Amino acid sequence: MSLATRQSSSTLAGAERCARLVEAVRGIVTVPDTVLEPIVVSLLAGGHVLIEGIPGTGKTLLSRTLARCLDCTFSRIQFTNDLMPSDVVGSSIWRASEERFDFVPGPIFANVVLADEVNRTSSRTLSCLLEAMEEGRVSVDGDPVSLADPFLILATRNPVEFHGTFPIPEAALDRFLTRVELGYPDGESERALYQGDAPQTRLDSLEPVVSREELLAWMAGARAALVSEPLTQYAYRVVQATRAHDGVTLGVSPRAAMSWLHAAKARAFLHGREYALPDDLKALARPVLGHRVFLAGGGDASELVDEIVAATPVDL
Repeated sequence: MSLATRQSSSTLAGAERCARLVEAVRGIVTVPDTVLEPIVVSLLAGGHVLIEGIPGTGKTLLSRTLARCLDCTFSRIQFTNDLMPSDVVGSSIWRASEERFDFVPGPIFANVVLADEVNRTSSRTLSCLLEAMEEGRVSVDGDPVSLADPFLILATRNPVEFHGTFPIPEAALDRFLTRVELGYPDGESERALYQGDAPQTRLDSLEPVVSREELLAWMAGARAALVSEPLTQYAYRVVQATRAHDGVTLGVSPRAAMSWLHAAKARAFLHGREYALPDDLKALARPVLGHRVFLAGGGDASELVDEIVAATPVDL
């Protein structure tokens, strides 16, 4: 068997296992592909996810379900306006009997961290997440300390007009690989929810379907997917169009463009391919770029991103 054939078989096997992960999540919470696929892509790409929506639509349940499907450590941080950075990172405690300080790790030291209602905290506390999300480490008493590997933050955000919320700075938004919005379920799914077992009951009996080692292997496979030069040229044209648009004050940055290509590689792996296609970029344009483009009049730029992608020709 040739190396190419072995690689192809491995990629297909990984895609099949990813499908099992998706089905396990759907067994607990009903979410559309437009929401679940970007989340799984972020997981494979080693990125972080921002889940938006009004309270009660299942943002926390979805995050808990994904974490439960992974045989990894999990923690939850409920963000409030009085949360301190030490509540996230941890703090040093004086041991009188031993006459020394011991560092007690905070909830950020887990493979999967649910940052619930992340826009209910101050910018000071929110800023302690930035180093963690970007570098995979935090500073403890001035020294860098590495976080878990893999490391994924699933952050939920309530609408900004809700009481007690703060706007998330542009620099913080840029740390999220994807942003998805969880709305009301369709009528059939919601009626089934009323009549069936409580999702939390099913979640309590859910067993992990993906080991840490398997997840790391998937992430390596996603990184190895190929991106052709013509595909990067297409991505560049889209990026340039966001910067040149009259209604945009801040277009797609080089870092955001690279994130878009990394996400496309992860989606290729998810679909059993070793190479990315224009369809991968198109499918992920809204969740990856929508929160990184800022309109002159404010508001969500997702529709504008869709329009630019649709108007940009693919020349492969």
